[in-house]
Amino acid sequence: MKLPRTLVVLVGALCVVTGSMKSEAAKQPDRQVAITIDDLPAGAAHAMSAATISAMTAKLLDTLRDQKVPVVGFVNEDKLYKFGEVDERIRALRMWLDHGFELGNHTFSHSSLNKVGLKAWEEDVVRGESATRMLMAAHKMELRYFRHPYLDTGRDLQTRRQAEAFLVERGYYIAPVTLDAWDWMYAGVYEDAKKRDDRALQQELARSYLSYSDAVFAYSEQLSKQMIGYEPKQILLLHANQLEADHIGELIDLMRKRGYRFISLADALGDEAYGLPDTYVGEGTGWLDHWGITQGKPPQGAPVFPQWVIDRSHALGR
Repeated sequence: MKLPRTLVVLVGALCVVTGSMKSEAAKQPDRQVAITIDDLPAGAAHAMSAATISAMTAKLLDTLRDQKVPVVGFVNEDKLYKFGEVDERIRALRMWLDHGFELGNHTFSHSSLNKVGLKAWEEDVVRGESATRMLMAAHKMELRYFRHPYLDTGRDLQTRRQAEAFLVERGYYIAPVTLDAWDWMYAGVYEDAKKRDDRALQQELARSYLSYSDAVFAYSEQLSKQMIGYEPKQILLLHANQLEADHIGELIDLMRKRGYRFISLADALGDEAYGLPDTYVGEGTGWLDHWGITQGKPPQGAPVFPQWVIDRSHALGR
């Protein structure tokens, strides 16, 4: 049977489009990323009610679970202790485990190793374990991950190595960071806009955050290849806040469009990159910077963070 000419043309065009899509898919790199979220139960927990924290947490975790994205959340236990709200704040932490996620230690009071000194910092690490270990044990899990507040790993190499040995002795794996779009800087401005029901500003902040994140991912992917010759299994730093609760789905979509698959932190840490020489000390920064500076090649050309967001954050006293 002879097909009509219009149908032949349509089928031919469809084959061209399908072939082009397959070609693009073949070019898409197989990127992998582990998501980590700091400052649990919430970055601004001291200024939030337990009910608000619970609602925010449920919204964030429901999206992550529905999207089948593994996550480790890092806890500052001092944020649990607000008079009359301790039980509900602990329940917000339990939500992470009930959703199938994992908790890690971020110190009790978010103290910087660079500022408080080794002994005080070690004490803060230990204080930060109490409720988290209890919750993990109830779910037949062990507390195994630690994230440095501010990414401050020590102002001198001796302190850094002593802190690392202390963490290993307590059974921790350090959680590095290779992707970081400073959502915490956006978050304070976003939460203020949310309180004032300024929806236009919320949308503007969300658009800017996603755009800046995209630029950071592109930069970090190229920097990875320059520094170590390939793109490792990346580790993304986010924070527990209203911005992520409202827009984490859009961030996940953005990353999927960049070719990312979502993996566990344990899987990411199996990448050989995290065993590279690393003698970095100083102000907290990501591990791509660590490796570059260790090699004597300080990274350059990072995307510029939007000044208007910084100005608004500072105006709020953040």
